Amino acid sequence: MIKDFILKTSKGNQLQVSTFVNEMQYNGNAIIFAHGFKGFKDWGFGPYLGNFFANGGFIVVTFNFSHNGIGINKTEFTELEKFADNTFTLEVSELDEIIDFLKTGHLEIEFNGKVGLLGHSRGGAISLLTASKRIDINGVALWASISKLDRYSERQKVIWRKNGYFEILNTRTNQQMRLNVSLLDDIEKNANGSLNLEKSVRNLGCPLLIAHGDQDLAVPIAEAEQIYDWADKSKTEFYKIFGTGHTFDIIHPFNGTNEKFEKLLKKTSEFFQRNLT
Repeated sequence: MIKDFILKTSKGNQLQVSTFVNEMQYNGNAIIFAHGFKGFKDWGFGPYLGNFFANGGFIVVTFNFSHNGIGINKTEFTELEKFADNTFTLEVSELDEIIDFLKTGHLEIEFNGKVGLLGHSRGGAISLLTASKRIDINGVALWASISKLDRYSERQKVIWRKNGYFEILNTRTNQQMRLNVSLLDDIEKNANGSLNLEKSVRNLGCPLLIAHGDQDLAVPIAEAEQIYDWADKSKTEFYKIFGTGHTFDIIHPFNGTNEKFEKLLKKTSEFFQRNLT
């Protein structure tokens, strides 16, 4: 069963949320999925993974960050002004609130089980930053996660500050998408504090799964290796997927699964079954 919600955050922003539950299999525990940069909950593998993990016994929560650029049309970037104003700090606060919404019954299910976070790409970093400051997360799985938030050259930053924004091309939609200087300010202001990924990984109090394709051109596998280097090896698994890239050969619109993605789902399911049930 799939339910859709619109929830309002403490800052007054709207979150589009979907929950997936197989009532015959439900084990009382939850997986919350955080999408990546230029991603959204209904991109490609989003609904498929929701159903997959629900059939494995979990309630699965997928959602759009309020400033990810997606509006009423669930698969088109129509809110580019919000996209431009997005920050990492905002996304961490929203994942925090999604966890709290789940635990306080706002998703129309009585919940008192364990929670795991699954993050893809930038969503992996958001999951790490969020989990490291909470004591109620029982496992974090990273798919093609970034290991650094500051991904811009000094030349790009000069242009960014001069113009007040930086433009990137969405090659899938051919849209020019702006990032306001508030994002750069957020990265630099909090680099040694709330947005310090190394510190977050080292402080993580729960098991960690790092999964990454060795042919990832968007986020090189060296970033997964960096996260693993920071992590507590006694409770960390590193799953390298050979011959695949950033989205594990899944495209949008979704046109079916493949062997490598199915192996990733199986590995991730085993991780959560072990640590949440």
